[in-house]
Amino acid sequence: MAKSCCQSQEDIANEAIKHALKALRKRHLAEEGAHAPVFEALSRPFVSQGSEWKEKAEKLEEELQQIYKAQSRLSEQLVVEVAESRASKALAQEKEAAINDLQKEVTEFRDESAQLKKDLEEKIKALELIISENAELKTQLEQMTLKAKTTEAENKMLVDRWMLEKMKDAERLNEVNALYEDVVGRLKASDLEKLAKQQVDGIVRQGEEGAEFFLESTNPSTCKYRLQAHEGGCASALFVYNSSKLITGGHDRSVKVWDTNTGALSSNLSGCLGSVLDLTVTHDNQSVIAASSSNNLFVWDVNSGRVRHTLTGHTDKVCAVDVSKASSRHVVSSAYDRTIKVWDLVKGYCSNTIIFYSNCNALSFSMDGLTIFSGHVDGNLRLWDIQSGKLLSEVAAHSAAVTSISLSRNGNVVLTSGRDNIHNMFDVRTLEVCGTLRATGNRVSSNWSRSCMSPDDNHVAAGSADGSVHIWSVSKSNIVSTLKEHNSPVLCCTWSGLGKPLASADKNGVVCVWT
Repeated sequence: MAKSCCQSQEDIANEAIKHALKALRKRHLAEEGAHAPVFEALSRPFVSQGSEWKEKAEKLEEELQQIYKAQSRLSEQLVVEVAESRASKALAQEKEAAINDLQKEVTEFRDESAQLKKDLEEKIKALELIISENAELKTQLEQMTLKAKTTEAENKMLVDRWMLEKMKDAERLNEVNALYEDVVGRLKASDLEKLAKQQVDGIVRQGEEGAEFFLESTNPSTCKYRLQAHEGGCASALFVYNSSKLITGGHDRSVKVWDTNTGALSSNLSGCLGSVLDLTVTHDNQSVIAASSSNNLFVWDVNSGRVRHTLTGHTDKVCAVDVSKASSRHVVSSAYDRTIKVWDLVKGYCSNTIIFYSNCNALSFSMDGLTIFSGHVDGNLRLWDIQSGKLLSEVAAHSAAVTSISLSRNGNVVLTSGRDNIHNMFDVRTLEVCGTLRATGNRVSSNWSRSCMSPDDNHVAAGSADGSVHIWSVSKSNIVSTLKEHNSPVLCCTWSGLGKPLASADKNGVVCVWT
């Protein structure tokens, strides 16, 4: 279309040029015809008009020259216009080519837009499908949540019923065990080989093979050995009866036996599945029992180093354990599941379970082996009958959690330590306070920080959060020595039954042997 338009404009320009040339020729001929009489008159010999006509002829020649000049200018202008017309024609052709390219691009964009529109419609359909599926899944989730809540409520009800039945079974089992113990007691009473009993301060004590003995305790002042016993902390340590061998348990799940005379490691008892929080050893020195954060108790044979029993039944970490002082058969443990369990090592199972609302941090058998002392998070000291599971007595021992219980060697005094940084001594028969020990700077570092009494019952040792070990005189209730060697809070202290040495352990797993 643009091409035909340019061609018609060129034709029109050519026609205009031809018409202008014809007009110029006609004018030239007309002027020549008009001037012909003048030329004839000039040729006549009229002397009078010669000069006048000569002037007119010169004027006419000048006009004719101006006309020729104008014609020349018009011709040049016409040539310029023709050149411009040709340039305009070339530009129009370029524009036409550009328009064609743009039309192609527009067509391509339209096709692409149509494809995108089609894809968008498909995406919208897919999104609508996903939204509908999500709504269905949400509905199903709400239904499943409702079912889960219903199931959880039913499960809780069943657990409550199961616990009730378990308690009934425990009571029946306690009755059977009591009957069994009564029968066994009668049989033993008729046996001529029954062990003799002796009366000590009104409390029955049963002698073990190899009667216990001790020397007068010395006041330690020097760190003889500094042992890197465990990694991650040592929470429990005790001496083997009538021996200088030290047993330690740590957060690295290991129980180790040390010779305090040489500072050498004697043996390593492995197999514990959690951190060792408390230790005890039977009076015949045949078994070591560890309370573990894995909810279990582990019993090792000292001679073979192998695990004899794994006592299971607690549902939370076991934090305290003690063995009967009258025999090596009965063990008592407490855990953060609000239970205290009595175990029979011969049979290897739990013989009684005591359930109480306040968690127990520390335990100790009385001298007769029939009652136990327990120290609780609520700060109270309680006395229990292990056969019936009944609470015999309780007293508010501390204003904060009880962390440790130690029985004196004669069984007349029980020592308790608490998070209130006080160490109280109670008369076992009346549960009245017979002594209170405290010191500036002595701070109990954890809920399971263990203090101890010397074998002659004249001194008390307790660790502090600043790494020091304080030693009190029981008779004077004052500090007689402060031992400093640890670089972290001291978690436990234990005194050898031979009167020396004293051992202490800290949160870095370092054990110090003091003489």
